[in-house]
Amino acid sequence: MKKKIFAVVFAVAMTAVSCSEDFDDGRQEEYRVAVPLTADLIQFKEEAVAVTDPVPIENSGKIYAYKNYVFVNDINKGIHVLDNSNPSFPINIAFIKLEGNNDISIKDDRLFADSYGDLVVLDIKNIENIPPAKRIENAIYQQFWCTVGFDVTWPEADYFDYGDFDANTQAIVGWEVKTERLSQAEINRKFGGGGDVLYESDGAAFNSAETVPSNSDTGQGGSLARFKIVGDYLYAVEWSSISVFDISDLDNPKTLEDVYVNGAIETIYNQGDILFIGGMQGMYIYDIKEPSKPAFVSEFVHGTACDPVVVDDTYAYVTLRGENSCGNTESGLYIVDISDLKNPELKKFYALSGPYGLGFKDEKLFVCDGSDGLKVYDKSDINDLKLLNHFEDIITFDVIPLQSSLLMIGENALYQYEYLDNDIRLLSTFNLK
Repeated sequence: MKKKIFAVVFAVAMTAVSCSEDFDDGRQEEYRVAVPLTADLIQFKEEAVAVTDPVPIENSGKIYAYKNYVFVNDINKGIHVLDNSNPSFPINIAFIKLEGNNDISIKDDRLFADSYGDLVVLDIKNIENIPPAKRIENAIYQQFWCTVGFDVTWPEADYFDYGDFDANTQAIVGWEVKTERLSQAEINRKFGGGGDVLYESDGAAFNSAETVPSNSDTGQGGSLARFKIVGDYLYAVEWSSISVFDISDLDNPKTLEDVYVNGAIETIYNQGDILFIGGMQGMYIYDIKEPSKPAFVSEFVHGTACDPVVVDDTYAYVTLRGENSCGNTESGLYIVDISDLKNPELKKFYALSGPYGLGFKDEKLFVCDGSDGLKVYDKSDINDLKLLNHFEDIITFDVIPLQSSLLMIGENALYQYEYLDNDIRLLSTFNLK
């Protein structure tokens, strides 16, 4: 969604420049003009939330563990709830329809989630009878200028004409493409210099793809999480800012001032009162001794790459994936000495194929190396990581190391493992399709 919005801003700017040209010979040409189909914004968001019986998972995203449940995000569609009382036989028990959702975090039976840029709060004390959601509008992703349905396909068009569209009261639920004959002068007169917005697009820009112990009062997400609850505060990272919420009153969160980060950020992790933010240009360290105002401490800069991070004592473990849109940095595991938080220093690098998430339990380090499977290391000596096991022939994304078992989300499957002395053993594979 964000890439679409940025493409819009860029296209608007470019059109403004082109429309400033005075030359026009009066000739008309045919253009494909896309006009939005709209719905009432309040009703659109109300209909985006519901609790239903289990449904098939279409596009599994992140996972989250809370008590005896595992929550599996179905990207932009909602959250599948699995009863994981017996990790050898998880059971799909419910689906929380929550359109526009990618991340969640839970405390004291309150589930906090994003939905079309809003913060949504659900009381999940009784999974089978969840009361209506509470919604704080525009609390996250505040640069969204309008709400666009997650399943809306952006058409190929020369221009997008918003006419009298009102982003404060309407949502876009589709597009109608018309052919119009226009001269440059007509475009300038009708849309130039303010008023209605018509902007040009090559079409391609809009097709970019858009990611605890069982008795704890707070759940546990993986290393790819953008949400993190620490004490009475919820932190949500988005693009280049940290949204901060006071959740001391769980049913009535207070939106506090955003904290802006010097770079594009993707993930969040904490060790005590220190936040570690993973970004495409580096790892950013923030102090939350004053939890309402995260304070910048330092940064560890690397080349452009996708970057989740976990921290154990004086070392941060960072996986960088330098492929496709992630950048051209060499893919691998970066171990960073953070004994001096103000001066993080790279201590060791291990090459990997194309890593995603990671986690640790005691001296075991679990790395999801994408199409190269799950790798289990002994990290007792960071200068000589020893590979204990390599689960090949599976595509892996992220892990959550629980007290007695390991959760791993892969392509279309949830895997669970039990810990052994120098290894792990597969307990179950739950098909997510």
